[in-house]
Amino acid sequence: MRRLRKNKRIGYLYAAAVGMLLLSAVTGILLGAAGFTAAELMRALGPLGADSPEAMILRYARLPRVAAGLLCGAALSVSGVVIQGVLANRLASPSVIGVNAGAGLAVTLCSALGVVGGWRLSLAAFLGAFAAVMAVSLGAKKWGASRGTVILMGVAMNSLLGAFSDAVTILSPDISIMRSDFRIGDFSAATYTKLVPAAVVILTALLVLLTLANELDVLALGDDSARGLGLNTGAARTLFLLLAAALAGAAVSVAGLLSFVGLLVPHAVRRIATGEARHLIPLSALFGAGFVTLCDTLSRVILAPYELPVGIIMAFLGAPFFLFILIKGKGGHGRA
Repeated sequence: MRRLRKNKRIGYLYAAAVGMLLLSAVTGILLGAAGFTAAELMRALGPLGADSPEAMILRYARLPRVAAGLLCGAALSVSGVVIQGVLANRLASPSVIGVNAGAGLAVTLCSALGVVGGWRLSLAAFLGAFAAVMAVSLGAKKWGASRGTVILMGVAMNSLLGAFSDAVTILSPDISIMRSDFRIGDFSAATYTKLVPAAVVILTALLVLLTLANELDVLALGDDSARGLGLNTGAARTLFLLLAAALAGAAVSVAGLLSFVGLLVPHAVRRIATGEARHLIPLSALFGAGFVTLCDTLSRVILAPYELPVGIIMAFLGAPFFLFILIKGKGGHGRA
């Protein structure tokens, strides 16, 4: 009976997650500095309105922006799930332990070299993210760092990589215009050139992770237990960190350094649903996609016709949540 109630609750959560995703996509398309009615939207989508101003706004501004919000929200949320599982720390996330900062440094270097989109940008972002997460992971393993120390290592990594990015920006003034929005996190510059390669990486990584959900649960039990169950912990850890870095790097290449998504969404889903990766991964992807897209829509309409970078909204929501987890969970040790 208890299992039946649990399955029923999870089913409701899937329905709520899909509903939130659809609501965020529709409102993201309809709302903005130039709002659409449903009739204007249908007309813009039809053959008679293909060359109308509404169709241009829809095709080149709203659709890539909404798609970017959905993909990046899902990517950062699931990246947070994986990093928390591998490091056994509920406070770990791409923005907290330096993964986003590593991808951000790579994107800044690419921008300074004139690469602003395409596969090279996504590849560079992935390599930067993977280098950062491996440095933190290997450092924590080598020195036997506690969970709290892992977070402090990530904070130090963020500061170091951020300093390198600032140095590149100072030496390359041409990219200073985009630097502010990039550091905060913003979807206003989302284009199909950036979105297509990132979408392929994100969707592929998500599909692979769904097939490895059981292995992630086993790895989260600890190295000794995982090895006792026949899992090659070293190879599994590297594979999962590769996938987490791919997700975070692809998201950063499109949206910049969005913070707290990979912390807030997995933690909330884990509290209201389950810690089993087979449900945690898809639910985090769905809720993360809807949540980020709704925040982006809010950032466009709250001060219309002016626009706030979505990263500001995320920081206002995420920073208090981080403090709540830190205090209630005793630095990641307690049952947050």
